[in-house]
Amino acid sequence: MPASSTPEPADLDPTRRAVYPLWHTDVLRYRDTDRQGHVNNAVFSTFLESGRVALFYDAEAPLAPPGASFVIARLMLDFRAEIRWPGSVEIGTAVERVGKSSMTLVQGLFVGESCAATAETVIVLTDDATRRSTPFPPATRARLEGLGPRLA
Repeated sequence: MPASSTPEPADLDPTRRAVYPLWHTDVLRYRDTDRQGHVNNAVFSTFLESGRVALFYDAEAPLAPPGASFVIARLMLDFRAEIRWPGSVEIGTAVERVGKSSMTLVQGLFVGESCAATAETVIVLTDDATRRSTPFPPATRARLEGLGPRLA
């Protein structure tokens, strides 16, 4: 299903690893833990950022055209399980929807086969000079649409 089509909510289960076409791994750091011995909730957002950066800022193929940047307009994060140090976390990312100048990402944080969190993030492409939204260039749109969730 193309990323510009909105999947039916029942079709998209963000806790399934198979949904995500893009993966990034981040290391768990001792400093990420809190008094209860698990990774602090604020660090979950940092892991999500690592997954987005892997998509947006590939040095060989950046997504934003010159003079434009991506900004977060909305982030919804659902905590599903704790993460404990040491180890690593895998961040799955899919482009759920592509609009004129914004996209909706769905992401999952996984430790092994266990989904520790899911998130939905709205990202807007903005013009660096005007600080206003700007439409995706055709090449950027095509790349984003190729990263839609895998529903099968």
